Amino acid sequence: MQEFYELSDGFQIPKIGFGTYSLNGSYGTRVIEQALTVGYRLIDTAFNYENEGAVGRAIKNSSVPRDQITVASKLPGRHHLYQEALVTIEESVARLNLDYIDLYLIHWPNPIQNHYVEAWQALIDAQKTGLIRSIGVSNFLPEHIDRLEAETGVLPVINQVELHPNFNQESQRQYNQSKQIITEAWSPLGRATEILQHPILNEIAVRYGKTIPQIILRWHVQLGVLPIPKASHIARQKNNLAIFDFELLHEDIALIASLTKEEGRLKQQNPATYEEF
Repeated sequence: MQEFYELSDGFQIPKIGFGTYSLNGSYGTRVIEQALTVGYRLIDTAFNYENEGAVGRAIKNSSVPRDQITVASKLPGRHHLYQEALVTIEESVARLNLDYIDLYLIHWPNPIQNHYVEAWQALIDAQKTGLIRSIGVSNFLPEHIDRLEAETGVLPVINQVELHPNFNQESQRQYNQSKQIITEAWSPLGRATEILQHPILNEIAVRYGKTIPQIILRWHVQLGVLPIPKASHIARQKNNLAIFDFELLHEDIALIASLTKEEGRLKQQNPATYEEF
């Protein structure tokens, strides 16, 4: 049984979503359609994933009603200029073959280019015309969000950031919460790196009779975070969803928190300097 977060704009969003990075073409369509059949109701894509068409086809093929699916996409850095951003949003809607997108994010702030405020204004205006239901950001630091608020008066409802046991983003999470922004986690399982072999996580998983990914995803949810794991195999898709029938003890949450590292980013993509186009 899925649970939901309420966004600051009043809309509800599932507490776990399905990531689609690298799920392209007819294969990607089949995997995403399978995820919808299994029970996922939040599908995360991006203009730069080049699979909005596959996502749209999966939604069309699925027996799940459109109004029960939350579709999220993201604006690439090369189209932050206001007019380009508006056209790109229209392109995303067209590629998805939908009438509107439920959640649209600015993928990265690209602070060196420094056009993210006008990109944000484009999202605000696209929301007013009904192309987008909810608007948010991805990989934005507090200073970037403060500037959005100061210059437009509008805060994002979600900030999607890298977050996993090796990089738990405590200060960013606290900031987001102070602004009533839901923290969403990309690579919540650490891109299936050595995190999934960590002895502490294994010990916790054995105690609860759960898998390590289930423990990590449950940890996210108990932090108030929305994880978006990707899984191609149906068994892993099902397991990743099955995290609402148990609860981690506070000491185990603290134990997982202790695994974080100051330089825990997987690819050193620091939003203060990283540029994505």
